[in-house]
Amino acid sequence: MRFRTMIVSLLLVSAAGCRSNSPSTLPTPQSTKRSYNGTASVGDFLTITLDSAAQTLSYSNHSNGDAGTIAYTLNSDGTYKLNDPAGNLLAAYEVPNYALLVQSAKTGPNHDTMALVTAVESGPISMSTLENHEYNYMEFRTAAGGVEVGSISIDPQGKITHSSYWPYGAQNQQSVPFNSGEFPANSFTEDPSGTFVKHDDGHGSVDYAFGTQNGIFAVDTGNGAILGLQKARNKDFDPSFAGTYKAILYKRTAARTGVGNIETGTPSLDSATLILTAAGQVTLHDTQNNLLAQGTLTPVADTAYLVGSTGELADPCFGLFTVRVKTANSLQDVFLAFQGRAVLFSSFSGSLPANSGNAYDYFYGVALK
Repeated sequence: MRFRTMIVSLLLVSAAGCRSNSPSTLPTPQSTKRSYNGTASVGDFLTITLDSAAQTLSYSNHSNGDAGTIAYTLNSDGTYKLNDPAGNLLAAYEVPNYALLVQSAKTGPNHDTMALVTAVESGPISMSTLENHEYNYMEFRTAAGGVEVGSISIDPQGKITHSSYWPYGAQNQQSVPFNSGEFPANSFTEDPSGTFVKHDDGHGSVDYAFGTQNGIFAVDTGNGAILGLQKARNKDFDPSFAGTYKAILYKRTAARTGVGNIETGTPSLDSATLILTAAGQVTLHDTQNNLLAQGTLTPVADTAYLVGSTGELADPCFGLFTVRVKTANSLQDVFLAFQGRAVLFSSFSGSLPANSGNAYDYFYGVALK
């Protein structure tokens, strides 16, 4: 795993100037052309421009060289149908000047991997606000169980501390499900555009970090996408986040990991509806109205198996929540984090008793309102 290298890059985006994870009021769009930086869960970095007057989406994939301008039409539910003759970008959903979600069918070095692209408004990044920030994050990838969650913090001198939980590692029983460590953040350069930071991972590839002034950040790595939100001031759920959200998600079912970290199983992309009540009850349905997740949010800070007597997360992760659904034969862990009008969510499900040979399912995505 390239976890440690990815965390170093992750921290660079604290230059986004985050201050709170409370809901925010978005500015009225000032232009029909809106620019975004995006990360695909397979590990591709994209720059995207959406022109709502011409109804076109132009993109450049800096990782595999793909580029194009695609016409789109607006669906009745506010999503975009992308008419890509190459069959690459399929559908999208946008909150203008905030975030853009895209379903992609042909990402990766071989131009053939299905992935979720999460893009945020392109904005300036400096390194002056690197210190004194703390974040919760989720990593979305298309291998090794798909999901990782955790926290990072940067002290006034720029020292980085990270702690994470890897659900697949818990099922696998041959890997360590909890990771932690410390790193200096001094191996990066600003791109001349001023809108993202590049980091040489020391293994022949480049990571890209970028973010927004309203508290969302992202890091594109060769291993997948890291998405982070600034931590909350306390552990309790803020009822002002209640509402109905539109989501785009990536899902893999009946997965297994083999030699060389090659993951089998059936991948798919879908849209979904996430409903969140003021009491912290969450319900997630896909477009066929299949129930993907349901339950009452519990602060990660209150879960003994993550940060208590049996858990090993080094940080209580204020603002990160979980739902655990356990039966005699299965275990599902769902995680959610909130920022403004965005929700990060992820889920990992495995059979019980845990065994490295068991098949597993996972999904992850971003919901916007």
